Amino acid sequence: MTLRPALALVVLALAACDPAEMADRTMRRAAGDVVFAVVNRDMPAGPAQAATECILDAATMPEIRALARDIGVEAGTQTKENIRNLALRPAAQSCFAANGVPPIR
Repeated sequence: MTLRPALALVVLALAACDPAEMADRTMRRAAGDVVFAVVNRDMPAGPAQAATECILDAATMPEIRALARDIGVEAGTQTKENIRNLALRPAAQSCFAANGVPPIR
C-alpha cells in the first residue's frame, strides 16, 4: 500500500516538469560552457565562473541559444564579440561589481 502514494508523488513530479524550461536550462548550461571557456582565458576559474553567470543573466534566451551553438568547438570571432557585448551591459557590469569580478573594458 505504501507504493501507491510514492507512485502518485512520482507522477506529480513528472507532470510538474516543463519541457521548455528543461530545454532552456540545457541551452544555458551549453552557453555557459562556451562563455566560461572564453572568459577563463583572461581570468582565474573562480572569477571566470562568476563572470559567466553574470553574462548569462544579462543575455536574452535567443542570445543564449546563439552562444550555445559553439559548444564543442573553439569560439569564433563573432561569439567572442557577442560575449564581450553582453559583458559590457549595465546589468552584467553591476553583477561583476557585486561578485568581485574585474570589469571588462
